[in-house]
Amino acid sequence: MTLHDVAIRIENLERIDSIAQPLGDTIKKLIPRGRLKDLLSGTWLGHPLHPLLTDIPIGSFTSATLLDLLGRRHLQPAANLLAGVGVLSAVPTAAAGLADWSDTNGPGRRVGVVHAAANLVGVGFYTASIVTRRRGNRFSSTTLGLMGVGVMTLGGYLGGHLSLVRGIGVNHAMMDEPTSDWTVVADNDDLVEGKPLRVYVGEAPVLLYRSGGMTYAISNRCTHAGGPLNEGGFDDSSVGGTCVTCPWHQSVFRLTDGSVVHGPATVPEPSYELRAVDGKLEVRPR
Repeated sequence: MTLHDVAIRIENLERIDSIAQPLGDTIKKLIPRGRLKDLLSGTWLGHPLHPLLTDIPIGSFTSATLLDLLGRRHLQPAANLLAGVGVLSAVPTAAAGLADWSDTNGPGRRVGVVHAAANLVGVGFYTASIVTRRRGNRFSSTTLGLMGVGVMTLGGYLGGHLSLVRGIGVNHAMMDEPTSDWTVVADNDDLVEGKPLRVYVGEAPVLLYRSGGMTYAISNRCTHAGGPLNEGGFDDSSVGGTCVTCPWHQSVFRLTDGSVVHGPATVPEPSYELRAVDGKLEVRPR
């Protein structure tokens, strides 16, 4: 059985839902939409924060283990310091991961629970390793570190499965490749004030919206998880311009340029130029 088979089995373990559902609801209450959510999601960074932060504990733990195994005794203080950095950096890394995980469901949420549990156990081994380091027991600290690496390797694989197989955290509008030419998408009369209109440029879904004499066009596919923006809520009184809220996870985008106002989305929506010619609406990528 391969690790991929293990991940697929975890996806299908519905019994995990009894843990995942209440835990997800709790995380949603602890990290509601707002500044903290935006911070942990990486909205301000333009990139999910959790994958970036994982490099710190992974690098610290791996380096500490290598020094334990291959380094001489005078390098032991460096190994001890690295183990401590790994444990401390795991806290914000886990917080960012939980913020992202709370927006998942079904198979992805189940894999996320096991991913988090494996990493928690791995950090627990390293915490125990720090205790034995202080007692001067190098054999025990090295053994505990190796156990931590082993468990966290599984956790890391499941994290990669979430991103690369389940598509969690990737830009869901990335594959939309509309033609760069002006394309007729609707009659001008089809776009009614205050009512969203979904059209297509090739296979790329585009959201059209008219408000206060202004017309807007951005991708209709939410970059966070692919939600249909035309089914979301619109705020014409928002500071900085009209905004749309995704109906799935409440990411907020500005219609003028597709920029992210609130996460969990981190990547702006592709935006389009929109014009009326001979009673027809035409769009092209901005």
